[in-house]
Amino acid sequence: MLRLRGAAFVITVLSVFVFSPLRAQAADELRVATFRCDITPPLGQPMFSCDALRTVEQPLLAKGIVLEADGRRYVLCALDWCELCNGSHEALRNRIAAAAGTKPSCVAVQVVHQHTAPFVDIDAQKLLAEAGVPEFHLDPKVLDAIEERLAEAVKQSIGRLEPFDRIGTGQAKVDRVASSRRPVDETGKLRPRMSSCTDPALLALPEGTIDPYLKTITLAQGQKPLVRLHYYATHPQSSYGDNRATSDFPGIARERLERKEGVFQIYFTGCGGDIAAGKYNDGSKECRKALAERLLAGMEASIAATKLVPAGAVRWRTYPLMLPRRSGPGFTLADCLVRMKDTKTWPASRLYAGAVRAAFIQRSRQPIELSSLEIGKVHILHLPGEPMVCFQLFAQSLKPGVFVAVAGYGDGGPGYLCPEKAFSEGGYEQTASNVKPESETLLKKAIAALLGVD
Repeated sequence: MLRLRGAAFVITVLSVFVFSPLRAQAADELRVATFRCDITPPLGQPMFSCDALRTVEQPLLAKGIVLEADGRRYVLCALDWCELCNGSHEALRNRIAAAAGTKPSCVAVQVVHQHTAPFVDIDAQKLLAEAGVPEFHLDPKVLDAIEERLAEAVKQSIGRLEPFDRIGTGQAKVDRVASSRRPVDETGKLRPRMSSCTDPALLALPEGTIDPYLKTITLAQGQKPLVRLHYYATHPQSSYGDNRATSDFPGIARERLERKEGVFQIYFTGCGGDIAAGKYNDGSKECRKALAERLLAGMEASIAATKLVPAGAVRWRTYPLMLPRRSGPGFTLADCLVRMKDTKTWPASRLYAGAVRAAFIQRSRQPIELSSLEIGKVHILHLPGEPMVCFQLFAQSLKPGVFVAVAGYGDGGPGYLCPEKAFSEGGYEQTASNVKPESETLLKKAIAALLGVD
């Protein structure tokens, strides 16, 4: 197993972050194009639960923008997949960059994180194939074909680049969707409440710490909106663990709004690692419909609150984040490989806590590249893993009075990103984190740098 050699190495790597050259942009130098691609695997391919896909309720989509500023291109992309980890995250950024005519460091790829979707990691797939259990992961030929379609969609979008000169921001509270997965009772005891719940005692507990606001960013030509980007922090599933493909309530709301308004809509999941719909969801179809309707209402209210202003200067920042890997029992390379091969272990655990974690360990000397996009006084932050909501609230606190939108779920290799105190509080999230508690400090340092805060 590869290990980090002390804090000095981490600090050295983190002390350098890269800025794209910045020049003030004239309005007529800003252009944007949208792209859309069906990324649903063929029937029979494994989904998050490792069950073979049998039914497609809604197609899984990749949706994004190519933004051109003063001749440089940047790509933001959201995938209706559960996870995109390690080598697969890197490979897809490379492929999209080539299609867009830009550098991989100028591409941000996030998943929406529906659990009725595939778990993608080509490094983990290789380990599974070597162990004789490739059926837990997408066939490499299938994955290559999906990536090729997406790259072609990005390439084709370049011919549709059109000017924009306005940027709009709006936000609105979303009613009865998000709730903490880590609420505490009247005695101060942590009482985990997951994505669906029917326990009256847990349902009676308060929402807990969430970010109640859905944020919307609009790029427009004059008063004509060209694309809207929505950001909201919650786990995006009503029910899962079967053989359906569905974009769940965020995808349902997103596509309904696009049809209704006639404007391209993209949805990003924020720092929802410890946030879910459990207080308002029993896993039924009726609850999924209600969640979609309430999320749609939040999107529409955010759009109604949007104010357009002249688009300002564009800056893209990147930061190489090196996180210290956990190495205790269950987190060594040997332990992960044993779990991956254990036929008595739940298949999804063999994939995630076995193969994906082993792949992450094997990449232990490679930093994760984070990025941010700044347009005038609007900031968009792209984070890896499953960050807990405290990191979103921290980012917003660094820029009071400035519009800060946060997208989580980039490279899924680190797993849950938790504050240090979570490791002593109990609950679920920290048990599925692949990095040490001191990662909180390192991630917050990266966030500050990406937001241009000294």
